[in-house]
Amino acid sequence: MAFGKFKKIFNSDDDLGEEEYYVGGTEETVKKSTDSGNSMILVEPRAYSESQQIADHLKNKNAVVVNFKRVTSEQSKRILDFLTGTLYAIGGAMEKLGNGIYLCTPKNVTVQGKMTTEEEGNKKSKNEEEQEW
Repeated sequence: MAFGKFKKIFNSDDDLGEEEYYVGGTEETVKKSTDSGNSMILVEPRAYSESQQIADHLKNKNAVVVNFKRVTSEQSKRILDFLTGTLYAIGGAMEKLGNGIYLCTPKNVTVQGKMTTEEEGNKKSKNEEEQEW
């Protein structure tokens, strides 16, 4: 009870809690972001249990950028598996943007262009060097 008073003193209505700031994971946040169906949601999950919230954003036709820097590699694999199944079910797509960062899009969102990985970039420069000789 005293903690609630303490919380009221130091938190203003404009401040977002840490969880809401990173995840937007409350049902109210999901509902707000899904009214128009054309939002870009940025998510940094901290546990596998948050994968359902990400799937809810996708089901509501919102694009989601998922950054896995706050979870272990085992958890990120499980979340990716869950999201892959969700994307298959809704006809969406997934693109890797960088190390541990993925763009998940429902079928109403079109992504143009392609991001090259370091491996692809290294292969390309080696091929270019070989052609010069």
